[in-house]
Amino acid sequence: MKRQIKARLSVMMFLEYFIWAAWYVTLGTWLASSLRFSGQQIGWAAGTTAVGAIIAPFFVGLIADKLFATQRVLAVLHLIGAVLLFLASRQTTFVPVYVLLLLYCLCFMPTMALTNSLAFRQMSDPKEEFGSIRVLGTAGWIAAGLLVGFLKLESSAVPIQLASISSLLMGLYCLTLPDTPALGKGANFSVASIFPRKALQLLAKRPMAIFAIASLLICIPLQFYYAFTNLFLNESGVQNAAGKMTGGQMSELLFMLLIPWFFRRLGVKYMLVAGMLAWSVRYVLFAYGGTGQHVWMLWGGILLHGICYDFFFVTGQIYIDRKAPEGLRAAAQGLITLITYGLGMFVGSWLSGLVVSRYAYTTALGATGHDWHAIWLFASIFSGVVLLLFLFTFSDKKTESLLRRNTEESVPLEVPLA
Repeated sequence: MKRQIKARLSVMMFLEYFIWAAWYVTLGTWLASSLRFSGQQIGWAAGTTAVGAIIAPFFVGLIADKLFATQRVLAVLHLIGAVLLFLASRQTTFVPVYVLLLLYCLCFMPTMALTNSLAFRQMSDPKEEFGSIRVLGTAGWIAAGLLVGFLKLESSAVPIQLASISSLLMGLYCLTLPDTPALGKGANFSVASIFPRKALQLLAKRPMAIFAIASLLICIPLQFYYAFTNLFLNESGVQNAAGKMTGGQMSELLFMLLIPWFFRRLGVKYMLVAGMLAWSVRYVLFAYGGTGQHVWMLWGGILLHGICYDFFFVTGQIYIDRKAPEGLRAAAQGLITLITYGLGMFVGSWLSGLVVSRYAYTTALGATGHDWHAIWLFASIFSGVVLLLFLFTFSDKKTESLLRRNTEESVPLEVPLA
């Protein structure tokens, strides 16, 4: 790949994840602190990304694969998204905020797959070239968190407006990207073209079924972290919470490099177990952490993100990549993404909002507070139960031995969430 093309794709990835981090990380803090939304309302608002993840495969399969050039679809979606985000930032009641965020996520979530697809189409050797480009996406996420935290904007609508401006820039920038025409023009569209029957039949095999069920269940308590951590840290008195949360993405980069080493020693089952355990431990640390002598617990919970994300999601990707036949690997990855980031996160949005509302109270000054100790312990116990169910039911020795022999191969990085 030419250096110029690589640089342009890297900028695309940086902007893509900068936009997401700019509005999503501090969404709960803005909704709770400025608009006085309930925990359940915040959960529903955060869950708009899950709805977008459910719709995204169908949208991409119809519009981008069959009808229009990828860069033009990206441009239109980001330009529309810029308008929707700005309008959302001007609202003060739940229904218009929710509707606008939902419409926005229906536009944004398909762009996660489309940016990957466009990048792959420009590469001669994706296994060698994609990682160094995709890492700029994580850099964009970190940059957004550091900027929002440094400027102390977390409880305001400014981060969403920043994301709106960035989305406008991204939309215009996409028009300059290399032409990537639709490959399937003239072909008929069907659900089977996105999730072929043979890909669905993979779930009939016991190891794959257990993995899929565990992935769905573990994503339910995960939404507690994504939707409410920034609000929790701010209510706990942590300064520059958004900036400090980027430590999670930094640890993610470190553990990504260590995955081959851990694979050789743990294997896929215990890598997945370690990822689930890290989620449970993270929530215990949050439950007992604070800004005084227990601040190390908050830092520990944040820095565990590398294990939480890489050991479960990236390891899961590798498992799916080796488990599915070569011609069905993309469809199988899309199916698991739908199950996790779609269905799992959607249920998690509802449940996390319900639990946070259950443990909300009004302070003497009339502000809303939360019993975070109880909230995080609930999420920890939920994660622990899923861990135990997976630990005692999952076994796939054949795939285990195959993965151990191939731990030096490149890791597929198609799951969007950082």
